[in-house]
Amino acid sequence: MSQRQVNLFIAMSLDGYIAKEDGDLGFLAMVDNPPEDYGYEKFNETVDTVIIGRKTYEKVLTLDWHYAHKCYVLSSSLTGHTEHVEFYNGPVKDLFANIRQKEGKDIYCDGGAEVITQLLKEDLVDNLTISVIPTLLGSGIRLFPDGRPELRLQLVSSQAYPTGLVQLCYKRAESPLGM
Repeated sequence: MSQRQVNLFIAMSLDGYIAKEDGDLGFLAMVDNPPEDYGYEKFNETVDTVIIGRKTYEKVLTLDWHYAHKCYVLSSSLTGHTEHVEFYNGPVKDLFANIRQKEGKDIYCDGGAEVITQLLKEDLVDNLTISVIPTLLGSGIRLFPDGRPELRLQLVSSQAYPTGLVQLCYKRAESPLGM
């Protein structure tokens, strides 16, 4: 059994923000171009578990959108579970070790920035797919805030779309930093 990979699949503005300061995601609509989904459906078939933070979970609830997979919400204030969602407030490394012990597909981290930073600090991210939206927000919630460790990445692919979105796919580099 191969180890289940932890994959980040997220969009950001050209200047590195995943949302405006108030959490607004309206800038994402500028690249809506149905039926184009920028590889999300294909990616979604490779995962069976989603990890998100409480703020992202609450935002998803307002969008009338849900995850079709088992979902863990990292939260210090919400507890319990629903049919598809389990709220978790223990050590994140323990959660991932537990999930990876079980057979299954890969694990999808959908944010937010605090969760992504926590996963990077715990050295848990294997692959990053970042869709860069052609806009400069000027301020907001930064995808990669200061205070996280360095992580050397290897470009797997890049693709530009007619909407101006550029999708960058990276995996963890084989060689250590500085090599």
